[in-house]
Amino acid sequence: MVNSNNGLWLIGLGPGNIGLMSLDAIEAVKRCDYRFLEGYTALLPTDQEEELEKLVGNYKKIMRSDVENPGDLLKLAREGAVALMVVGDPLQATTHIDLQLRAAEANIGCHVIHGISITTIVTGVVGLQSYRFGRQVTLAYPYGDYLATSPFELILENLERNLHTLVLLDLDPSGMGEGIQQPMSPADAVEVLRLSANKLNHNIDDWNLVLCSDMGTDSQRINYGSLDHISAIESGGIHCMVVPGRLDDLEQKALARWKT
Repeated sequence: MVNSNNGLWLIGLGPGNIGLMSLDAIEAVKRCDYRFLEGYTALLPTDQEEELEKLVGNYKKIMRSDVENPGDLLKLAREGAVALMVVGDPLQATTHIDLQLRAAEANIGCHVIHGISITTIVTGVVGLQSYRFGRQVTLAYPYGDYLATSPFELILENLERNLHTLVLLDLDPSGMGEGIQQPMSPADAVEVLRLSANKLNHNIDDWNLVLCSDMGTDSQRINYGSLDHISAIESGGIHCMVVPGRLDDLEQKALARWKT
């Protein structure tokens, strides 16, 4: 727990609902001298941001530039205890691992209190076997004429190995990681998959996807179906998807629950 020592505290909030914070996480944030919420690798719903302030006290939201160029954060961590709150688990993103390493190089203590990650929730609740997931990917917005096909290529590699793929969806159409984020919609995500498939001359018309929406919140919802079915879903705020590999009998029954 936080004591009089200075340093940086990476605090996991869990996904989307501060009710999933651990008691250690809550007490650690309360006792820190400076409190920040990281707002670009993952998002907390607006109503939960307000509840978070009631629970732990005032904090400031910071974005990509403040985390990837953490001079100000580390300076504060020399003077007092600094909490950087992260939606999900704080070490899910390489950005925060890099921050951890920079703190070590600066001889600043860096402590981690883990939170429930989106990976843990999705691989459990959907009903697919966790040991059959391959490398997860992030589906990025196209930038002008540029379309990153590497996420799609990794999905294909997983399928060739008969593995499922957790697909995280981009939050930032600008690619800058600043300002108000705009989570990718199911329609946008399916369009990116189709554009990638066309670019690589691959047919995905027979694909079925699992769409996971607002996981960890009271509005959590799972849908399973064709590309067209998933693309037509307009409800929900923050989404991720699963591209299943070949299903065994138990997994087929598990996914059948989510067909609508």
